[in-house]
Amino acid sequence: MKKTVVILAILAAVMITGCTKKESGGLTIKKGVLMVGMELGYPPMEYYGPDGKTPMGLDVDMGKAIAEKMGLQVEFVDTAWDGIFAGVETRRYDCIMSSVTITDERLTVHNFSKPYIGNAMSIVVRKNSPVKPRSPQELAGLGVSYQAETTAKFFMAKLVEDGLRYTPFEYDKVMNCFDELLLGRVDVIVTDSVVALDYTTGDDAPFEITWLGEPDEFFGICIKRGNNALTDAINKALDELFAEGTMRRISMNNLNVDMVSGVR
Repeated sequence: MKKTVVILAILAAVMITGCTKKESGGLTIKKGVLMVGMELGYPPMEYYGPDGKTPMGLDVDMGKAIAEKMGLQVEFVDTAWDGIFAGVETRRYDCIMSSVTITDERLTVHNFSKPYIGNAMSIVVRKNSPVKPRSPQELAGLGVSYQAETTAKFFMAKLVEDGLRYTPFEYDKVMNCFDELLLGRVDVIVTDSVVALDYTTGDDAPFEITWLGEPDEFFGICIKRGNNALTDAINKALDELFAEGTMRRISMNNLNVDMVSGVR
């Protein structure tokens, strides 16, 4: 009888261990939760609200909607941009929703969802600025601010290759760029159009856009390389959000303009 009890106990332990392993190997890292990495310092896409604790923005609203479509709760993991891609590959979170541009280089090392928004480069100045460059070439000789390790930096690097000379000012967060511009410590900002539109909307906005490029890049949701099951599930949820008009409403609520419908 004692032997039978011991054997049954061992079998029960094996079954429990097996279930635990199966759950940890499911669609998401944490059962019932979609963990989303994002750099919460990039308004209007992702940022903390007035209380300094509540995530807000287009990517936040999209993350909540996608998780709901998947029958999951959502958890946002605030992550510095310079380590955000490593975090998804080391399974710190399931995916990244943080204004990530889909590039050929990134596609070689990560999975991506279908694009959800079109984006372009832009030049922003203070409204009372004595310099108002109307093209990237007119940035020559100016103090140009941009967020480090973003497509704005890559854009400026390409201009340097083409012979443009300027004084660079890199900051970890795009908000720092606008703070420095407002204080007059830099001449202009080069940034994504979605960010530029947010900072220049309204009659009382202290900034204005002097150049807006054609949309030539697209944001997508970044997922661990090879995690095709999660990629497919996110794409399915995203397709439904586009089809029912939810993505358009999210764009209008956060940007006051439809920046998403054009990608579908």
